[in-house]
Amino acid sequence: MMLKEQIAEDMKTAMRAKDAPRLEAIRMLRAAIQRREVDERVSLDDGGVLAVLEKLVRQGQESIQQFSGAGRTDLVEKEMAALAVWSAYRPAPLSASEIEDLIQEAMVHTKASSIKDMGRVVAHIKSRVQGRADMAAVSARIKERLS
Repeated sequence: MMLKEQIAEDMKTAMRAKDAPRLEAIRMLRAAIQRREVDERVSLDDGGVLAVLEKLVRQGQESIQQFSGAGRTDLVEKEMAALAVWSAYRPAPLSASEIEDLIQEAMVHTKASSIKDMGRVVAHIKSRVQGRADMAAVSARIKERLS
C-alpha cells in the first residue's frame, strides 16, 4: 500500500474513532501533500510524500522550540501530539554507523577528495537517506570528513 493510501485509511479510522487530535494531524499532513501536488501539478509518490512529511516535522520541531520559549505549554503539547502521529509514517532512522558507511561509499563512488566535492557526495547520498536521517547532520559529517 502506498503511503498516501495509508494516510487516507488512517484518516478514516481516526474519524470513526472520533480521535480529534490524530484526525487534525492527519488532515494537516494530507493538506500539505495536496497543496504540493496542486502547486507542482504532479501526483506525489512515496518519496515526494516523505519530503512533505519531513518538512512538516521540521516545522513542528521549530514551533515546539518557539512555543517553549514563549511558555505556551498548551501549544507545545499540541505540536508534540502531531509529531507523534507523523512519526508513524516515517521509515526507521539510520544508525550512525549506517550513515558513516553511506558517506564512505559515496566518497569512493564520487572520488571525493576535498570540500569542493561535497555537492556530489550529498547528491549521491540524499536519495538513499531521505526520511531516514537529518540531511543537515549528514552534510555536517560529510563536510567534517572532507575538510
